Amino acid sequence: MSLTPYDWNQSLQTRLEYVEERLRDGSPVVAISHADGIYLLSVHRTRRKIFEVYDRLVFSGIGAQSDLETMRTSAIDFCHREGFTRSPDDVTAFRLVGSVLSPALKRAYGDPFTVPLVFRGLFAELGEKPEADVFYTLSFDGEFRNEDHFSVVGGSLEAENRMLEALHAGIGDVSDREGVLQLALEAWGTGRLHARTAPRPGPGALGRSNRDSDPEETPAEQPSLETVVQEELAEGTLEVAFLDRLTRRESKFRLLVPSELEAIRARSARRPEQG
Repeated sequence: MSLTPYDWNQSLQTRLEYVEERLRDGSPVVAISHADGIYLLSVHRTRRKIFEVYDRLVFSGIGAQSDLETMRTSAIDFCHREGFTRSPDDVTAFRLVGSVLSPALKRAYGDPFTVPLVFRGLFAELGEKPEADVFYTLSFDGEFRNEDHFSVVGGSLEAENRMLEALHAGIGDVSDREGVLQLALEAWGTGRLHARTAPRPGPGALGRSNRDSDPEETPAEQPSLETVVQEELAEGTLEVAFLDRLTRRESKFRLLVPSELEAIRARSARRPEQG
């Protein structure tokens, strides 16, 4: 069976719509570089979302659980093989994303006879100093980008842009861990708010109807950022990972325990009452 250029382009469009619709409601991930290390924050309903893949290298993302696991195990396998055969210093986020994962995703996405991966990932690499921290985001079509200081993945590019705007606006005002986590949670909530309120496509190439936004809905009827964050925290589990720049331990990665997150949860719960 052969495909014409039209068939191939139509296949890509259908696959794009399929993956983007599956990603739309995924729980975002926010990563912020700070003097003491890198913080990654998300909220999950069932399984963890943030994982160490190698020394100083951490991974998270949104998408189908099986596809996230495929990318996680591929990243771990490459990093440990590279560190063993070459040197731990040769294991970098750039080599992992640019040389291994991106080409594999691009091949899978461009092959009309395979199922595309429902995946958007974030990789963070801890440097000796904050200015040496590196972030990469990697999409289901193999495209990736490099960012400094902070990074996000969300259910859509528009949601990600709004999250980045929130981080740009607030990053200059944070000085301690609580401030970093509060800013990260607000950026995360911005992504979830967009997923709730953005117009949904009607019946399209996928042949099914989705929830359409009410054309008569006004901004006053939409939930506030504080309400969305409070509701999501009530239904899910706040997850924060930390790559510790200052520790003398060999492992830089750890998940913050619930007691370390009580302040941010309590502060978020109070904000709607404060108006």
